[in-house]
Order: sequence, then structure tokens, then C-alpha cells
Amino acid sequence: MNHAILRCPVCGNALTETDRTLRCEQNHCFDIAKEGYCNLNSAHRSGDNIGDNKDMARSRRDFLNKGFYAPLAEAVCQCVEGCTQKGDSVLDICCGEGYYTEYLTKRMERDFYGFDLSKNMVRLAAKRHCGASFFVANIARIPIADGSVKAAFHLFAPFQAAEFGRILAKDGTLFTAIPGRRHLFGLKEALYDTPYENDEQKPQADGLRLTDEIRVKGEITLGSQEDIQALFQMTPYYYHTPSKGMARLEQLGSLTTEIEFVIAAYQK
Repeated sequence: MNHAILRCPVCGNALTETDRTLRCEQNHCFDIAKEGYCNLNSAHRSGDNIGDNKDMARSRRDFLNKGFYAPLAEAVCQCVEGCTQKGDSVLDICCGEGYYTEYLTKRMERDFYGFDLSKNMVRLAAKRHCGASFFVANIARIPIADGSVKAAFHLFAPFQAAEFGRILAKDGTLFTAIPGRRHLFGLKEALYDTPYENDEQKPQADGLRLTDEIRVKGEITLGSQEDIQALFQMTPYYYHTPSKGMARLEQLGSLTTEIEFVIAAYQK
């Protein structure tokens, strides 16, 4: 496990690895799991019950592995490749089960890191064995050295502007993705009597400067109820859709929908 930019979540000191344990000079210790990831959440409240459960995590992994969101992965890849060089540190913020990190590791040589609060997600990410260093951590207190990340990407997750700015290098870039206006409109048509477009509201980014926007659009067709439900579970609609809409969705054998993303680039 590459720990070059990682820091102890308790005291902030550098970490060294001995016998599959990361340890700082104050003797705070963090075991490396058999899958190859490490729990660096200082609160140690990142159990299996936080975030998606094991079945949902696997469902998300299987859905993404089929390439439905490959256009977004390719766009992120081009963004990161354009502002980094071999050996630079690249961080996947709230990495989930590691699909996007693995996509990038197959296309460029960088020092890749990824973290998430959910152990279920990080465990699956580590099992990809793609050469990245994965760890469990809280987005509000990322255990990474100040100014050590040349590029970071952050897809559909809470935004912590101050913390992102702290870890970015002086010439570093953060790429964050939000849903475009027509993203998953076909899914919404199945769920709601009156579907609505997204507002494309970019996150509050105090201390960071918006430098570019990239729009990614496409269309996907889901050919099974399994894929439809996997996509549904990945969205916020899963938690507040009326039962009538959920019943309509369960009757579908296939679903075609637009996908649309806006990638915003930020620098200090």
C-alpha cells in the first residue's frame, strides 16, 4: 500500500508500514486489511452498516462494470490526464467501489488513491487490485498531507471546499461532477407523474476558483429489471419515490434514458 501522502488521522504525522500495519511516530496504529485497504477514519464508526449495504454495493459495482457510465469515466480520465504527469498523486474522493479509479489506472501511470466512509465500498474497491491505495476515511477530515494532491475527482458526493483546498497542490485541480438537466430523465418519467429537469446547481466552493466546465451526454438502454433496479438504487430517488412510481418501475423489462453530466474544474 502506497502511504506517501497519507497522514495519521489522530495526530497528523506521517505513516510508515511495518508488518501490514501503518504506524506514526506517536505509535497510532492502523491495520491493513487482507484486501489491501486501511481504515483511517479517526472516529472508527465506519462499519458495514454505514452507506450502502453489501448487496447494494455489489449491485452498484456490477452496474458500473457494464460500462453504462463509461462516457463519464472517459471524460474524467481526459481531465486528469491533461493536468498531471507520471508520478503525480491523484485522489478519488468518495470512491465508492472503485470503478472510476480502476478506469483511470488502466490508462495512465499516476499514484492513485481513493477513499470512502463505507467499508463495504472500500473493500470492493481494494478487491479490484488496480494498483491504487484505498482507505476508509471521513470526507470532513481527509488523512492526507496539505498540498499533496495534483488532481482530485469527486463525483456525486458531499462537497467540502475547505478540506479539498487544503489537500490540493498550489497548481492542483479538482474535478467535480453533478447531474445535467436531462440526466436520467427516462427513469424519472417511469417514476413520476410529472418528471422534472435537474437545476445543475454547482456546489458552494469558497476558496476555490471555477476554471472550466465540461458537459457529457449520452443515452443508455437497460435490458433487465436487475439493471433498472441497480440504477434506481444509485439515485436519491430511491429514498423518496412514491410507492406507485416504484410499482411502475418494477413492471418494466427495459428502460432507455438520457445520461448527462456536468464536470466542473476548480483550482485554488
